[in-house]
Amino acid sequence: MFTVTRWWLVRHAPVPGYEGRLYPHEEVDADVSNRAAFQSLADRLPRDAVWITSGIRRAEQTAAAVRAAGLAPASHIAEPAFAEQSFGDWAGQSYDQLMAQSGETGSGLREQFWEAPGDVRPPAGESFGDLIGRVSDAFSALTEAHRGKDIVAVAHGGSIRAMLCHVLDLHPNKGFGISIDNLSTTRVDHFARADGAESWRVAFVNLRPT
Repeated sequence: MFTVTRWWLVRHAPVPGYEGRLYPHEEVDADVSNRAAFQSLADRLPRDAVWITSGIRRAEQTAAAVRAAGLAPASHIAEPAFAEQSFGDWAGQSYDQLMAQSGETGSGLREQFWEAPGDVRPPAGESFGDLIGRVSDAFSALTEAHRGKDIVAVAHGGSIRAMLCHVLDLHPNKGFGISIDNLSTTRVDHFARADGAESWRVAFVNLRPT
């Protein structure tokens, strides 16, 4: 006999001006004008679920837009551990800028970032491996606290990839091979047996609004 806990992982809405760019330190606004997409999410996501958001503005705005489309959560928790990876001194830079600086400076962290992005810790930031550790602890604790329930987490591309790395026991570098689009839904199910055994199943990944 299993107790099943279902996680519905939703990436926040697009942030205009930050395509191809590492997110900055300061808060930025999401574009929540696509009413059809939010209605699709409201129709797809479960009723009476526990809602968890990262506390970051773009995630909070996304959650509010889904609720405005007619889906009221059973409860709402802010979990800072689900925030995006901190890029430290690289925050706000475009991938093209990082690539150009790599060519100018020779061997260093920026070069390593393209070769093994999961292992590189930007100056004053955290590596993707660090992110996996931070997300995994909260992910496990919340699964235990809300066992047997549906949980909707409105989070970020990096933190959702980190959850998948935890579930599938992937090396950090492998996480960058997973596409997580804005407003997509990913679902993972946790199975807990009475004897303490547990397992995970990935139901679907990167399902876009219809």
